[in-house]
Amino acid sequence: MNTLVNAFVKFVEVVLVFLMAGMALMVLLNVILRYGFNSGLMMSEEMSRFFFIWLTFIGAVLALKENAHMGVESLVRLFGRRGRVICMALTNLLILLCVGVLFWGTWLQAPINASMKSPVAGMPMILVYGVAFFTAAGMGIIAFYRLIVILTGRVTDAEIAHFVGEYESVEELVGRGE
Repeated sequence: MNTLVNAFVKFVEVVLVFLMAGMALMVLLNVILRYGFNSGLMMSEEMSRFFFIWLTFIGAVLALKENAHMGVESLVRLFGRRGRVICMALTNLLILLCVGVLFWGTWLQAPINASMKSPVAGMPMILVYGVAFFTAAGMGIIAFYRLIVILTGRVTDAEIAHFVGEYESVEELVGRGE
């Protein structure tokens, strides 16, 4: 299972690299064409904007997996193990609530976005904003899994330390045998 998750994460990272490279390439090419040849690519600006949306939403899932989102670690560090675990559980419940709202809102907006076309590329806007389905599902799965681990009492000290920001990575802590 862990191998499958790691393979999926690597795939998503590669997608993010291609989105970033595509965004940078389109903007660079458009700048060169505009200033060097007095022309440009009409779709460049719109597609780079869409790539940025996808990059942000997809990257948010990986950031959650790595506990890289902003948190109030200084407050959580004041608690003992039990308080930290309670904060972890409450955080994941709140995440589940938020991604539920995100998924539901995207679901309600989907028919409108499916019928709308982007002004220049002419692609259905559901292809742009539908990435919120992936984000909500991905974050929901991560938060639900973490909540199950917490509620079954399988949360490790390394995971708690990572949540609180006391170690750079769980792998670093495990590598030292702690």
